[in-house]
Amino acid sequence: MTIDWGNFTPWTALAGGVLIGAAASLFILLNGRIAGISGLLASLLDRGAEGRGEKLIFLLGVLLAPLLWMLFGALPVMEFQSGWIGLVVAGLLVGIGTRYGSGCTSGHGVCGISRLSPRSIVATLMFMAAGFVTVFVLRHLLGG
Repeated sequence: MTIDWGNFTPWTALAGGVLIGAAASLFILLNGRIAGISGLLASLLDRGAEGRGEKLIFLLGVLLAPLLWMLFGALPVMEFQSGWIGLVVAGLLVGIGTRYGSGCTSGHGVCGISRLSPRSIVATLMFMAAGFVTVFVLRHLLGG
């Protein structure tokens, strides 16, 4: 493995990690709930859920963060190698997976692992394994 030193950005990566950790920590301290994006989004669609205002503000912050970033620098270029159909299919599969896995990478991977939750550790290992297998199959076996 080689590092592309021209595009290696440890300080912005560290700052992003600190901000994600701080946001997740503040959310659980102030609301007593895990900041799992799929769970927050699902509860916004549930009319009987409580705390919808805080959840909406948190999700709006996630969506508005790139706009705030643009005040300080250019956004990274996004490149989708699979095209729009692949992107839609992948999004649907991730959505289905979050329902079956009772959470997403933010809920299990960021919040669950930091709480040393065995269920979240196993879930995150499964997310990662599924991603590794998918990339291997698509790139090396199917030649995509």
